[in-house]
Amino acid sequence: MSKRITVEDVVRILDDLSLLVEMKGENPFKARAYANAARTLETLGEDLEGVIAQGRLSALRGIGPAIAKKIEELAATGTMRYYEDLKASIPPGHFELLKIPGLGPKKIRLLYEKMGIETVGELEYAARENLLLDLPGFGERMRDKILEGIEAVKGYRERRLYPEALAEAEALLGALRAAGLTDRVEMAGSLRRGRETVKDIDLLVATDEPVRPAALFASLPSVRAVTGRGDTKVSVRLQGGINADLRISTPGEFPFMLHHLTGSKGHNTALRGRAKGLGITMNEYGLFAGDRLIPCASEEEIFAALGLRFIPPELREDMGEIEAAAEGRLPDLVTEGDVRGLLHVHTRASDGALEIEALVAEAKRRGYAYLGISDHSRSAAYAGGLDREAIKRQHDLIDAVNAAEGGAFHVFKGIEADILPDGRLDYDDEILAAFDFVIAAVHSHFTMSAEEMTRRVCRALSHPLTTILAHPTGRLLLAREPYAVDIRRVMDEAAARGVVLEINAHPQRLDLDWRHCLYARRRGCLFAVNPDLHTREGFSYLRWGIMTARKGWLEAKDLVNCLGTQELSAFFARRRAAAGL
Repeated sequence: MSKRITVEDVVRILDDLSLLVEMKGENPFKARAYANAARTLETLGEDLEGVIAQGRLSALRGIGPAIAKKIEELAATGTMRYYEDLKASIPPGHFELLKIPGLGPKKIRLLYEKMGIETVGELEYAARENLLLDLPGFGERMRDKILEGIEAVKGYRERRLYPEALAEAEALLGALRAAGLTDRVEMAGSLRRGRETVKDIDLLVATDEPVRPAALFASLPSVRAVTGRGDTKVSVRLQGGINADLRISTPGEFPFMLHHLTGSKGHNTALRGRAKGLGITMNEYGLFAGDRLIPCASEEEIFAALGLRFIPPELREDMGEIEAAAEGRLPDLVTEGDVRGLLHVHTRASDGALEIEALVAEAKRRGYAYLGISDHSRSAAYAGGLDREAIKRQHDLIDAVNAAEGGAFHVFKGIEADILPDGRLDYDDEILAAFDFVIAAVHSHFTMSAEEMTRRVCRALSHPLTTILAHPTGRLLLAREPYAVDIRRVMDEAAARGVVLEINAHPQRLDLDWRHCLYARRRGCLFAVNPDLHTREGFSYLRWGIMTARKGWLEAKDLVNCLGTQELSAFFARRRAAAGL
């Protein structure tokens, strides 16, 4: 297979083809065929290059000779002529229209055929002028939903998910460091604070020769255009579309500038207020007692000069961190190394890509002591939810794996049980009692009122067999807002019932939000940073969840998956005992 194309690229293009042929109004079975082929490759579990080399591609379920030929062309050449031609035949704005909730390919095609609408701007005008109301399926409710969706798309357009922006920033840092023009170059801004989405990238370099790093930065291959250039700042737009700024300081000013560019506006304002109370002037160039510079070689020394413990970048949000630093109350923030195992892991029994044995091997390679398998429950038919017989087969397999491990590694039996619209858990108590832990999750009926959704979730939390509440607000970053719910009532209920709150580490979720973690921690809640793992790549998601936990002031003692195997087993046993089991 060409190194230019990954399995993920092939899956994305097949999914695009499914949408494109539907937009063109072609046979729906053709659209479904591309989608089915994408799902097959998504859960392949083996090397695609080898499958192609062995001539087995067309023998895979859902991949016939015609689709196999297109995939082979893509893998060999890095492009697929049919895909490029089809994409060129669709107005470019239609792809952005797909981001609007409620607008699928059929509705977009209708808008184009009946009204010639090609862009979000044209759709917004038509909706606000009530020009859509006579179209089939476009009543007042749909118009309002479209306008809400357009506002969301407009607000998200310039932002990026934290992991995406971080990858771009790390590549820039690597290039600057490799050039050897400076000993000090660091990331700053909201990216250094670990915000879940960011608008741009801020970098800072220390040098007495600003011309050379400025010229290097502006000429990097990843730079699409230079948008601003001065003596101490170079602004660019990267090939991926995100803006990046390189600020240039002298070595002596570097610690002060790094702190200034990292902290939120509120944090910086509050810290300057504290400095003023001590008779010190603070700005991005230094700390000054009158006209005298107070020398500081690091951020640690800046905080010490103000009578404070070092405040980690993640906490610099003006959420009480300055008072805590003054009073010695800053948390000992959790790290990736504190995590002993992963919960919320899916296998091929439902919608995961790997078998249990492969998951165990990868987890052991990464130094974990346990995994918690939690495939979907039966109501999630779209995700291959498990029936009673499938559960029995899986539990027998887990028992065999644990026996073979001899205590060196442990697999816990779990389930991601859907919270039904009335708040009941999918499965009766007899089936739920067979699991070591139960993750309760909302996967449907997102449009309930806040009161209805809150009652629904709280009823699930009151079930004595509920162990963990998954992705508590249901948000998808830059794609779907949280469903309406009184999250404080939910967190209060979780605290009262001893239910663990999940911080879902998937980069599009990062849910529970770090802001809510602060409240839940004060209420005494426990947490689990879970990868919601479906593919091998999911093992790397832990990093993003831990960043969220750190921003939420969480320590290792707050996370149940920082417990050792025996401790976690005892925790699950206590939950089951409280349920009368």
